[in-house]
Amino acid sequence: GRAVQGVGGALIAPSAMTLLMMLFGQNPRELGKAMALYGAAAPAGGTAGVFLGGVITEYLSWPWVFIIYIPIGLATLAATGLLPAVKGKRGRIDLVGAVSVTGGIALVVYAIVAANWLAGLGGAALLVLFLIVQRTTREPLMPLAIWRTPGLATANLAMGLLGAAWIPMWYFLNLYLQQILGYGAFASGAALLPMTVAIMIFMVGITARLLGRFGAKPLIVIGLAVLAAGVAGLQFTGGFVANVLPASLIAAVGMSLAYIPAMMSAMSGARPEEAGLASGIVNTTYQVGSALGLAVMTAVATSQTQPSDGFQAAFIGAAVVAVAGAALTAALMRKPAVREPVS
Repeated sequence: GRAVQGVGGALIAPSAMTLLMMLFGQNPRELGKAMALYGAAAPAGGTAGVFLGGVITEYLSWPWVFIIYIPIGLATLAATGLLPAVKGKRGRIDLVGAVSVTGGIALVVYAIVAANWLAGLGGAALLVLFLIVQRTTREPLMPLAIWRTPGLATANLAMGLLGAAWIPMWYFLNLYLQQILGYGAFASGAALLPMTVAIMIFMVGITARLLGRFGAKPLIVIGLAVLAAGVAGLQFTGGFVANVLPASLIAAVGMSLAYIPAMMSAMSGARPEEAGLASGIVNTTYQVGSALGLAVMTAVATSQTQPSDGFQAAFIGAAVVAVAGAALTAALMRKPAVREPVS
């Protein structure tokens, strides 16, 4: 069931981004606003899911956490009829590439969590197979020539490290509220709402304007640095109002400043027909970074003898990842330019 859910998400994310590029790509200001709304929807939906899940778990029963998605999914499916029609392109599905990269990433994540280096070697072998297939097949899942797009690699690096810092922080903060501060499922979900509100306000009202004025690189660097400061602040033991709330709000501001600029930077140099591919790559990079970051921080946290020490180590680790992202972006990112067609 979770695998099918993941497949659905993998289909939706690049399709939504491609649609935004096709509708607003000729108007940078409107595209920035549309991307800000898109970016704000993800954390808002995630926190709403945690909050709603807490309500259902506490006042109904856990099976309803899954049942509630049925009407939501049907309503979303019906709403697709409101979208403008976009002409698609027929092609073959690269099943070998899809299976090898999915299996490779899954085995690498498992190797980190379980300290199973045999699984890690298997994952690495599958990823090498994926690259070979991409070079030799007629219609690859990810044509390697896309990486010639100026700025794509650096923007994906920033996006991956952003996910590797943000998602572990969000995950361990929820656990910290329940296991250390003693919050119930409902209360811990409610405690995350201020962070979500801050993200929505900054992404929609501020980041889009700053992006047009200063460009992507400064916002990514500053955003990752601010995220690091907020996550580092969570390592200090304290109550919600004195410690968790201000630190989480600082982290939310940092995430809001970096997410959309990194996303747009990854796509800005791609040709129109490559928008879907670039979108799929950057979304995948964020998800892979999130999974790897969470796996590493989970291993770090469980290596500690005391739960409080485990949370502290995980928060410090996530902050270090964010600092690394800021430093690498500052050193490597260049102003993107549209790539010329390959003859």
